Amino acid sequence: MNITLNQTDSTNAQLKVVLEEADYAPKVEQQVKEYSKKAQIKGFRPGKVPAGLVKKMYGKSILVDEINKLLQEEVAKYLREHDVKLLGEPLPEPNQQAIDWDNQKTFEFNYSIGLLPTFNLPLDKSVEGYKVALDQKTIDEAYENLQRQFGKTINPETSAEGDFILGQLQQADGAFQSKTLIPTTRVVEGKDKFVGVKAGDVIRFDIRSTFGDDNAALAHVTGLSKEAVADLNGEFVFTVEKINRTEPAQLDQELFDKLFGKDEVKTVEEFDAKIRETILENYAREADNLLYRNIIDTLVDNVAVELPVDFFKRWLQVTNEGRLTAEQIEENFDKYVRELKWSMIKNKVVEENELKVSNEEVVESTKQKMLAQFNMPEIPEELVESMNNYANQYLQQDNGRNYINEYEQLLAEKVLAKLKEQMPVVEKTITSEDFRNMSL
Repeated sequence: MNITLNQTDSTNAQLKVVLEEADYAPKVEQQVKEYSKKAQIKGFRPGKVPAGLVKKMYGKSILVDEINKLLQEEVAKYLREHDVKLLGEPLPEPNQQAIDWDNQKTFEFNYSIGLLPTFNLPLDKSVEGYKVALDQKTIDEAYENLQRQFGKTINPETSAEGDFILGQLQQADGAFQSKTLIPTTRVVEGKDKFVGVKAGDVIRFDIRSTFGDDNAALAHVTGLSKEAVADLNGEFVFTVEKINRTEPAQLDQELFDKLFGKDEVKTVEEFDAKIRETILENYAREADNLLYRNIIDTLVDNVAVELPVDFFKRWLQVTNEGRLTAEQIEENFDKYVRELKWSMIKNKVVEENELKVSNEEVVESTKQKMLAQFNMPEIPEELVESMNNYANQYLQQDNGRNYINEYEQLLAEKVLAKLKEQMPVVEKTITSEDFRNMSL
């Protein structure tokens, strides 16, 4: 076998593979023997089919399969041993001479290769980070949200703003009718019609003006799809049946235990401190996410690397055949280039810093995410084995794709954490309101 690599320019090369009969014949003969043992052909006992008959019937397909396998193995081995940094995989050269599988003994295969050049990371570029200063408005909103979330539903006799009104909704001049729950907070015009009402009262209103010509609000109120409410308009009649109101939860031990676990917080002062700590931790995570986006953008924008553009476009089309057209690739090519650059940067950081993710880290991360889904602070002792089994089953699903995704996510987190250490971060203190507006 003869493999040669000819670099045509700084980012492109051609790979030529020449196979002689001695390279593939032993593997073909071995496969013919295997077929002879397993083939079931009328008139022959199992395992007694003559090799000549097998070769006559299946020889060409065996030859094609074995040569393709040999090509994949040897090309991958050659590129690995010669440390060729390539984009994607080698692509067969178009317009290659047709192969005569019946008579040809020597086979030549030619591939195009996109080369990824060496490059330096612009780690001297500074990135902007953020420290969030907590304000009283944010604290007050947190209290209000928590007390509402854990509050109790009561049924007052008369409605007030913020209540939910249950009743029968009917189109005045149409067939539509439905039992529904109208949140007074969704009403943008004529809110006074929905405040101060009680069971048995009848409210007449124009549905478009009442809900601000908002199809999402109309869908919520009617229970129909956004498409179905697109043509819904005119006067509607709503007969009140019941008023629902959320009474804010009291700042007592019951609420403290629901939020932070039994007896973790025992006083209003401890509760306030814990709320502030939790909010700051959440903002710190969000600030890190924003910093990481800035790191990615800064490195991608400033890395000096020459790419095999034409090969990249062809590779995208070949590997996404049927899903991406040449026009779509052109339209989104800048995005694909940015993704490729970030992948190259990430791989370089992993290699230079010998970053790794262990199996234990993958499993533990998966279990922590499951705990968060169930809103559990830790695994109860009696559920430890079940949780381990559940996590392992999840990671094995889809032929291990869930495991790979979790592994890649953890590796990307390690890459970003390392880059945060290596790059100069200019930290800026901003209010929580400004930060929320910025990170939308």
